[in-house]
Amino acid sequence: MTGATNHFYTPLRYPGGKSRLASYFQRILKENRLYDSHYIEPYAGGSGIALTLLFTEYCSHIHLNDIYYPLFCFWTSALRNPDYLCCRIKDVQITPRVWDKQKMILKNSTDYSMDEIAFAFFFLNRTNRSGILNAGMIGGRNQDGQWKIDARFNKQKLINRINDIADYSHRISVYNMDASDFICRILPTLPNHSLIYFDPPYYDKGRRLYADYYENDDHQCIASIVQKKVKQPWIMTYDNNPNVASFYQNRRWLIFSLNHTAGSFRIGKELMVFADSVRIPEPDFAILHSNIWD
Repeated sequence: MTGATNHFYTPLRYPGGKSRLASYFQRILKENRLYDSHYIEPYAGGSGIALTLLFTEYCSHIHLNDIYYPLFCFWTSALRNPDYLCCRIKDVQITPRVWDKQKMILKNSTDYSMDEIAFAFFFLNRTNRSGILNAGMIGGRNQDGQWKIDARFNKQKLINRINDIADYSHRISVYNMDASDFICRILPTLPNHSLIYFDPPYYDKGRRLYADYYENDDHQCIASIVQKKVKQPWIMTYDNNPNVASFYQNRRWLIFSLNHTAGSFRIGKELMVFADSVRIPEPDFAILHSNIWD
């Protein structure tokens, strides 16, 4: 069994990404005797934790779901046609003109193949500020900022990460479903020996960060479905908002801080909620408050 790692395996940048929590999730799997389990993300995003758990052999199979079609295209292309992505990454010129073309492809995605959409999404993810698709390019249109458009586009490193993912393709399943449908239709078919990690769009600022975001009723609906329908062990993270806390008031929770930024604002306090069945190890990050050890 490979030990905890701070290595980042995902080729994607994602607002509010939780890769820094991977070592804690390794400890959760160990504490709950979930070695060689399935690991499931109904809101896949960058999937940094999922890839870490898979590559370090803490789980046997990962399931990545996201309703955003370009993101689904990326994961599908990385698994089924990695040579296409790697060749495009190797050959692409990282310029505002190319950025405009990729933006146009996403805007008119019905006119393009899955692989073309996958690369357009990937290119914008790596060249936009904080990986936010509705943000501008790094360095600005005139490229007069401190950082330039290629600042987060290390070609060889990204090619290596995609090839690593392709090597594990037989142990990765991807889905393009609404999270509530995924919970009701797919989760019951997956092993009980699994860990599910829910990382929904942020309650605050979600409209600014994600192509698919939730309103209050959506957040409340997911909270109800998760707590009533999900039988496997699960964990949920959110930005720390009083309304979200009220949705999970009967669960165990802790408030923590990762101190990272997304766009022009800092993401500070976050909420982590646990299913009743999960044994919770002492975290290896700063806890601001909890109802677990109080």
